[in-house]
Amino acid sequence: MTLWFAMALMTAAAMFAVLWPLGRRAPLRSGSDVAVYRDQLDEIARDRASGLIGEREAEAARVEVSRRLIAAADAEPVAPVIGTDRRRRMVAVAALVLLPLGAVSLYLALGAPQLPGEPHAARQSVEPEQRSIVELIGRVEAHLEQNPEDGRGWEVLAPVYMRLGRFADAVKARQNALRLLGANAERSADLGEALIGQAGGVVTADAKAAFEQALAQDGASFKARFFLGLAAEQDGRRDEAATAWRNLIAASPPDAPWLALVRESLQRVDPNAANVPAPGASPGPSADDIAAASQLTPEQRNVMIRGMVARLAERLSREGSDLDGWLRLMRAYMVLGDRDKARGAADDARKAMASEPDKLRRLDEFVKSLGLEG
Repeated sequence: MTLWFAMALMTAAAMFAVLWPLGRRAPLRSGSDVAVYRDQLDEIARDRASGLIGEREAEAARVEVSRRLIAAADAEPVAPVIGTDRRRRMVAVAALVLLPLGAVSLYLALGAPQLPGEPHAARQSVEPEQRSIVELIGRVEAHLEQNPEDGRGWEVLAPVYMRLGRFADAVKARQNALRLLGANAERSADLGEALIGQAGGVVTADAKAAFEQALAQDGASFKARFFLGLAAEQDGRRDEAATAWRNLIAASPPDAPWLALVRESLQRVDPNAANVPAPGASPGPSADDIAAASQLTPEQRNVMIRGMVARLAERLSREGSDLDGWLRLMRAYMVLGDRDKARGAADDARKAMASEPDKLRRLDEFVKSLGLEG
């Protein structure tokens, strides 16, 4: 708005500069000038008689006015030139129309009226980063245009497209990376995430298929397990979504960066989920235990961890209905590399919860996600 106002002022100033000389006309001599000068002589006489001016000042004024009176009396009236006035009017009209039209046309051709206003300081702080990203994308895109079979280039470009919200381009890049570099759990899950972005947050059938493929390649894929839970929620299967997210929480390391998101999602489908203990929660290491463990050698730390796992197993032998405890115990055995103990814990949990079908179903799904079946 400020720019348009400034342009309007500049256009008005330019028009005024053109029209002002055109609007001025040479004064025409006439009898009215003689009458004016005579009135001035009478006024000088009255001022002298009343003492308002001295004799010398009155005489000087009379001489000057008399000179102008004689000149006006001798001059002939000058008739206006019709052709000249017509040309002036034409130039004035042209200036009124062409100056604003030319200014607007020039701005639309060379300017950028569609851009919003922004403080100069903000532009200076943002533009270098934006330029570097645009230049990076431009270089990679130019490279891929010449080398469309460069799978690594497509894989590098896809996360940048995701960051910029160019989800259709991200889908294309990740499809090319999958085709050229081969399928694995990470690339399949990344493709599913891009498809969700393209669909505005909806887990489409294609996205779900990509996550299922990722899960078949790696049963511990966090991204695939999380978004398959989201797909269940969007399909109205809230219990299935809650189960998927509970199992994901139980299988995650205590410091996993995604835990907060998963627990928030779980609370959305199960308001009682606020009471679900986090992985590694009591019984487990306290803050003092962690501080002490940081001072131990790797061998000593391993002994300490195994001792905590043994205490957890002992408690579960007495309180067999604690499903979350059993899931933590199996995960701990898997981290320690004791698959047989993890499988044995699963058998013990089934026996302890034989009369609780919902917990058994969750247990079986978790066992399957760990690859302990059979």
